Amino acid sequence: MASTATASSAGPRYAAPDPTLPKPWKGLVDGKTGYLYFWNPVTNVTQYERPTSADSVPKPSVAPISSSVQVQQSSEGRCGYSPGKENDRDGRGSEAKLEPVSRTDQNARSGPVHSHNTPNVTSSSVSGVSSARGHGSVTGGSNLSGDAYRRQHEITVTGDEVPPPFSSFESTGFPSELLREVHNAGFSAPTPIQAQSWPIALQGRDIVAIAKTGSGKTLGYLVPGFMHIKRCGNDSQMGPTVLVLSPTRELATQIQDEAQKFGGSSRITCTCLYGGAPKGPQLREIERGVDIVVATPGRLNDILEMRRVSLQQVSYLVLDEADRMLDMGFEPQIRKIVKEVPTRRQTLMYTATWPREVRKIAADLLVNPVQVNIGNIDELVANKSITQNVEVLAPMVKHRRLEQILRSQEPGSKIIVFCSTKKMCDQLARNLSQFGAASIHGDKSQADRDYVLGQFRSGRSPVLVATDVAARGLDIKDIR
Repeated sequence: MASTATASSAGPRYAAPDPTLPKPWKGLVDGKTGYLYFWNPVTNVTQYERPTSADSVPKPSVAPISSSVQVQQSSEGRCGYSPGKENDRDGRGSEAKLEPVSRTDQNARSGPVHSHNTPNVTSSSVSGVSSARGHGSVTGGSNLSGDAYRRQHEITVTGDEVPPPFSSFESTGFPSELLREVHNAGFSAPTPIQAQSWPIALQGRDIVAIAKTGSGKTLGYLVPGFMHIKRCGNDSQMGPTVLVLSPTRELATQIQDEAQKFGGSSRITCTCLYGGAPKGPQLREIERGVDIVVATPGRLNDILEMRRVSLQQVSYLVLDEADRMLDMGFEPQIRKIVKEVPTRRQTLMYTATWPREVRKIAADLLVNPVQVNIGNIDELVANKSITQNVEVLAPMVKHRRLEQILRSQEPGSKIIVFCSTKKMCDQLARNLSQFGAASIHGDKSQADRDYVLGQFRSGRSPVLVATDVAARGLDIKDIR
């Protein structure tokens, strides 16, 4: 693993030696961001995903594609949707069939993956970016066909006429100002979930995307949302065009930050509605007019009951971390919100797991969706980038053992300790004060939670003691 990044580091530096890395790969830490990535000095390839021995073989270079390649959009219906889509949603004649299929079955059912709405784009590598951002692959699959790209990144798709993935930013046809923001952020190529979900979303189709946390799902739905807003040209003072539902305040504000960061140059406005903060400032932002609303279900329902926001212009609905929202008991609130959204819409559901409850709400809310899976869908497997050690201990021994583990880490290493209760969270943080521990849970005010997360991200409080409010979706780098 990478040693902890310091704010004073100017450029990349070598990570701690890792004998398990295949030769000649080396681990690097970006001095500005603290992100861990990997560099092959022989092929001069840089990537975020941990390399395998196969990645050590030099690959032929491919000329970049002109950014003039454009994705053709249907001009029928509202904001580019087919009128038949509304009839399907209103009639509810059939449930969405979302059972996964094997890769062999998928190829047989779907046939060629070239859609008549999307050009058959040859992928390319993207040059000129020296650092990797902590989401997915930087260079993987840059010279591959659509099928080969899917095989390499374990992408399985279920649906009719699924378009091939975009393996480079230049092949997307996105506006130059958006591509500039993406490159400035340090991204060299789309992550697998972005590469496959973007061309589907740009066709105006419903999506169920199943991928692990940290795979780049946020931009997977935000970027097509930006394009959708520009295509619709709605009056933002009449209500948002894009609505994103999120399970926690921390994730909601993080999504807002990403929307402002990448949509700002396109003059796309966004506000965040969440509990634990005064309603006044949030209501004033809505009154000024916004294109995107990111919200937790509880606060949005409160504002809907006050009749201070209209969802009648929403034609792009996202359920982020859908499984987590259902785990937290938000299903009735989600269904209440969806009733306020027009039936003629595009709905995207992003989730890390695919249990029965998520399948049911997907069948109810989505129409003929394309399902995109990243990774093995046939069995529940642990995240391969995490080494898991299980120790069964008597209650009286647990605290002493935890202190031993914390002392064994390099000074300043970022560590998260999860607790099942809020009371234990506060108590444990007090007991670990000598390690610079701080706690976060649902009873704390949003200002306190934001402060603690800021201290943890910066390394000033290297140990975060948390309940499951921090279990999903937070973008925090270089945790040991």
